[in-house]
Amino acid sequence: MQMEIRAAAIRGIDRLINDLGGDGAALLSEFGVSPADLDSEHGLLPTVTAGRILRSATKRLNCPDFGLRLAAYQDMSMLGPLALAVGNCDTVGEGLDCASRFLYVHNQGIRLSRAQDPEHYAGVGAIEYRMLHPDIPYEPQAIDAGLGLLHRNLITMSGGYELLGVYMPHPPLTDESVYTNFFRAPVRFDTGRALLRVPTKLFAQPMSTPVNPELRRMVVEYLEAHYTDPRESVVTTVRSAVSRALGTVPARIDLVAEWLHMHPRTLQRRLAQEGTSFQAIVDDVRKNAAHRLLTGTDMPFSQVASLVELAGQAALTRAARRWFGRTPTQVRREAKYTSTAPRVVQS
Repeated sequence: MQMEIRAAAIRGIDRLINDLGGDGAALLSEFGVSPADLDSEHGLLPTVTAGRILRSATKRLNCPDFGLRLAAYQDMSMLGPLALAVGNCDTVGEGLDCASRFLYVHNQGIRLSRAQDPEHYAGVGAIEYRMLHPDIPYEPQAIDAGLGLLHRNLITMSGGYELLGVYMPHPPLTDESVYTNFFRAPVRFDTGRALLRVPTKLFAQPMSTPVNPELRRMVVEYLEAHYTDPRESVVTTVRSAVSRALGTVPARIDLVAEWLHMHPRTLQRRLAQEGTSFQAIVDDVRKNAAHRLLTGTDMPFSQVASLVELAGQAALTRAARRWFGRTPTQVRREAKYTSTAPRVVQS
């Protein structure tokens, strides 16, 4: 599966190239990209292409700190709708958790997460930035740019914070002083990890600007409805979609495929590769929903049937016999008996 990144992730690279004496538009065009693509909120690039652009610019301009310089040209707005969700969280920690949850909307190849302090100091934590996919070539300039932008975004979110240290997974690409001047903190190299060491109290610090919880809720709902995490298996994603649809809209493969931006045949093929089918998933989701409604509510059987998209009580009875080996009445009665039966106390 090809990992993609929003073209906005390298926004500003053309201006940086121009400022360093090159021709940004010409270099981008060699990779089939235009400056207008970078300003679009919807343009996508293969992650490997973004890395090649960085590598090419670094080499041609003989600029070993190109990634750090690119980070200085960027800000949180490049995250698009994700910036609205993150920026309207109550605390820096909640903003980081939101970014971690939805970062695939911006870049499918990386993950952001809180971590323990690798040096095990009390009151110190870490924020780790790591590549996810083994087929994406490792690009040190991309790591420098990503960690540099994370640092700048944390300054924006907190209004200024104490950075205790930086871990870089690769050797320094330029003089070490360039890194320490950028981060204003000690930097260690060849650590195998990319992370920022921060006081744990930073996570509880309120956002530096006023927040709008309603706007955050709306943006999160939009992200949940319009994007699917490629790190999840197709089976997991389809189960989630069917569970949300059950009882509200028909759980049909064409509708679910449309939500996941796939052709129905492609979706069925992907499910087959994971050893199942769309109908098998729907049946299992119905089974779990029916069991929950039969054992956890006193809802009429006709209503249970409707909520799990079965054609009436008779269809529910047939399905229950197949799923549980018992009728709906027996399933409900056994659940009530189990919950009210006296417990045996062993001496």
